[in-house]
Order: sequence, then C-alpha cells, then structure tokens
Amino acid sequence: MNVSMWGKALRIIPRLNKDEWDQLDIISRWLVATRAAVLIMTFLSAAIAGILAMQAGRFQFLPWLAMALGLVLAHATNNLLNDYTDHRRGVDRDNYFRAQYGPQPLEHGLLTERQLLTYAAFTGLLALACGIYLVALRGSLALLLLGLGAFFVIFYTWPLKYIGLGEVAVIIVWGPLMIGGGYFVTGGAWDWNVVIASLPYALGVTTVIFGKHIDKYQEDRAKGIHTLPVIIGEKAARYTVLAMMALQYLFTFYLVAAGFFSPVMLVVILALSLAPQVWAMFRRSKPAERPEDYPESVWPLYFVGTAFVHNRRFGLWFLLGLIVQMAISLFSQG
Repeated sequence: MNVSMWGKALRIIPRLNKDEWDQLDIISRWLVATRAAVLIMTFLSAAIAGILAMQAGRFQFLPWLAMALGLVLAHATNNLLNDYTDHRRGVDRDNYFRAQYGPQPLEHGLLTERQLLTYAAFTGLLALACGIYLVALRGSLALLLLGLGAFFVIFYTWPLKYIGLGEVAVIIVWGPLMIGGGYFVTGGAWDWNVVIASLPYALGVTTVIFGKHIDKYQEDRAKGIHTLPVIIGEKAARYTVLAMMALQYLFTFYLVAAGFFSPVMLVVILALSLAPQVWAMFRRSKPAERPEDYPESVWPLYFVGTAFVHNRRFGLWFLLGLIVQMAISLFSQG
C-alpha cells in the first residue's frame, strides 16, 4: 500500500507514466483513474445535506452514510464512463486537453478498455447497492431520485455535454438532487427550503465545470462538442462564471434575510478574499502560452483551477457556517 499516493491523489490529479502506474497499488490506481481529487465536491454536498438534517432533528447516521458513499461512488463511476466515452468517440485522441492535465487511463495506456469498464462496473454496483438500500428505506421518492442520478451518471458525457445541457445538469445534480435529495433520504422528509439552500454550493460546482469548458473552448468547438461556453461564446462564458459566483453570495444573503439561515452564515464573505484574483483572471481570455508567473505543474488548467480554488474556499466556509449554525440551534434547543 502507498498511503502517501492516496493522499496525493485526493489532493491533486497526479501526472504518471506507465512505469509509475505499474508500481501503484489497486487503491491508488482507482483514486487516480476516478480523479478522486474532485470527489470532494460531491462529499461536501453530502455533508451539507447531513448537517441540515441534523439541525432539523432528522439526522440518521446509516442512511446518511449510505447516501454519502453512494454519491461519491456514483461521481467516480461517471468520471470513469466519461473517459471511456470520450476515448471511444475519439475526443481525447492526439493529446487533447483532457489528456494533457492528468492521466487519461485509456489514452495513456494505463488501463485497457476492459479494465476500465471493470473499474466502472465495480464502482457503479457499489453505488447502486447504496441506492437500493435507501429506496427500500424511503420508498418511491427515493426510487425517483435514484433513477435521476443514474440518468445523469450514464448520459452526462453524451449526449448532455454535447448539446449544452451538461452545465445545467451539474446545477441540478449538485443542488436539488444531492443536497435536497440527500436531506430527504437522511431524514425522511422533503423540504423545498433545503433545495433553495443547496443553490449557493451547486452554483460553485457549476463554475468549476464552466471553467474547465472555457479552458478547452477551442478544442471543444473544433470537435463539435457544444458545451454552453461554445454555444454562448468564450467572453460571455467568462462573465457567466463571475455572475454565478456573485449569486453564491446573494443566495446566501437572501437565505439569511429570510430567516432560513442564521447570520453566522455570513462567514462566507471571507471567501471574497479571492475576488481580486478571480476578477483579474476572468475578465481576460486565456493566454495562448503559459504566463511566466503561472505554475507549470498546473498548466494548461487556467480558469478551472481558479474556479476550483474559489469553490473549495466558499464551500468550506459555507460548511463551517452550517456546522456553527447547527451547534447553536442544538444548544438552544437543549
């Protein structure tokens, strides 16, 4: 076992050659192949759902654990199927953007198609097992949520991403589906206020996807992949990201004003320390060559890197605010 590689794969997407890959244990290979570093975004959605359920006095640990594991495993399955689909369609061929910033297991010869599909099947079946348990526990609405989740896992890469619906799917999945649905299966009740409360974080995840699609705008347009940035144009996409980031804060302020959140949630304002950096980057097009002061290890990631950092910081402050809010609520009830 290589525990240090586990930690590295959970922090970043490591760049590996075939020899380095062959020396990894099976867990490290799974973490690298599933791009485990981005799975934190899904776990945060599950954590937010659990905290809101706990604050409402509805938290049940086993359903929450099954939900959190199921969501993370479903996301990992989607990442594997994403690589398989793009490989089969020739999208990642000839050093395409995706193959530049991290190992694409099929394009780089790290896994055969059969091996990757085995990874996907094993991961997907574990996610499905979690979902079946929750359906047995919560009934028909949980079955509907499971069906929607399976739909997005299977069809996000194609055709949704190809027809400008990938970004819309991300908002739905990381907000109403993961947090709203996660709250329901954890506590047994649906709450539309929770769905609204899911939007600040869901918008943050969507900025990351937008950033990635802006980074590969030229490549996607050339290959006929009509992401939203390709449809609305690169400049409009950059300002859309800035608008979504602003909406993260505005939705939070609204929920505080409406009384669903306590004023402690205003702690998210601390994430605005990144605003000058974000504004400076997104108001200009991506440079053709790596700037001298830009890390070589990150390039050609550009907009997506900054969006990811902002989303992680906003998400952690958002999560901290929820924890403090929950603690205050439980203390006052006690």
